[in-house]
Amino acid sequence: MSPASTGASASVDAVPPVRASDSDSDSDSRLTPGGPGYRRMSLALFLAGVATFALLYSTQALLPLISGEFGVAASEASWTVAAATGGLALFVLPMSALSERFGRRTVMTASLAVAVTVGMLVPFAPSLGALVVLRAVQGAALAGLPASAQAYLAEEVRPKALVTAIGLFVAGNSVGGMSGRVITGWVAQEWGWRVSVGVIGALAVACAVAFRLLLPAPRHFTAGSLRPRVLLGTVRDHLSDPLLRRLYAIGALFMTVFGGVYTVIGYRLTAAPFGLPQGIVGSIFLVYLVGTVSASAAGRLVGRLGRRGALYLAGGTTAAGLLLSLTASLVLVLAGLVLITAGFFTGHAVASSAVSKTATHGRAQASALYQSAYYIGSSVGSTVGALAFHANGWSGTVGVGLLAVLGVVTITVLGSRAARVAARREPVGAH
Repeated sequence: MSPASTGASASVDAVPPVRASDSDSDSDSRLTPGGPGYRRMSLALFLAGVATFALLYSTQALLPLISGEFGVAASEASWTVAAATGGLALFVLPMSALSERFGRRTVMTASLAVAVTVGMLVPFAPSLGALVVLRAVQGAALAGLPASAQAYLAEEVRPKALVTAIGLFVAGNSVGGMSGRVITGWVAQEWGWRVSVGVIGALAVACAVAFRLLLPAPRHFTAGSLRPRVLLGTVRDHLSDPLLRRLYAIGALFMTVFGGVYTVIGYRLTAAPFGLPQGIVGSIFLVYLVGTVSASAAGRLVGRLGRRGALYLAGGTTAAGLLLSLTASLVLVLAGLVLITAGFFTGHAVASSAVSKTATHGRAQASALYQSAYYIGSSVGSTVGALAFHANGWSGTVGVGLLAVLGVVTITVLGSRAARVAARREPVGAH
């Protein structure tokens, strides 16, 4: 009996049928930890993750300075972040289709090349409008990375190592996000925001070159079709899967929290009662190291708690961090950011790896739909979080985050109920 007919796919813990090609037998030529090429592949995709997040969020820690130069409020300056993530969300599906036809490595290389080129133009934006346009183009270019990387891993890495491999890629995201914000904070304090985003562009160029030199050539890629009918059929198949729909919503909601918090936190920390300088505010993003650890450990966490248990833990950790950040103590605010970051990266790694394991065909499109939902969540979070901050201060931003976490828990509970119903019906259906 198929998963669709039993309803088993509605559970976050549901595992798709194992195909012969998905086995972890000794004859499996795909990459595995300790095997040849695995370390090069891990480092290459780690660096791609660094470049992606460093470029994508290069203006986030600089929003107070951008507001000051152009004379705009937080809600307007936040568009320099929302435009980049929105561009990525809109183009990730078309770029994933190109990767099905021309190959994952080719599309990832081209995407990084365009993104770093635009990154060198960003420091010369003459107005806020021009800056927003450049950021949107940069986000659209980066759309070729996330979905293609996950599809590459799903094809080239053995299933038992997939969660760990994707966790390392997500860890690269966290390092990129952290280094980009820390570097921009200190450089901007001395030379302004324009020089700081230029430095990030140069860092991304180095990562892009190393990525292309290190990434092993794909051995298990099979070219697909670019016909719109085929693409739409694949997308329809994925969106009709209840499990995938739940995972897409979970990714979007986790990113709504994260986008809102880190878009607004700079405004809160530079204002009273904290009054921190820009360099110190940038250093706050060192808490991304927590995300590096939690994303890398997601595979072990799923092994102990199951996917639903890991998602409950991630949601609870994020909510606890949001509540802790409401205090007027800088130490407790930082502790809250640590919990928010750990919860977010754990939830993201668990949900994204579940998408890659669930999709039995069109994996690039399945990952692309997840990434699209994920970055739509980022755009919504950065925009709504800034609006809530403008209206009600930090408590407004926290309120938006708590509503998103409640959504994650609700979706996971519904998945658990569907799994129990499916388990009770399965013996009758099988008979």
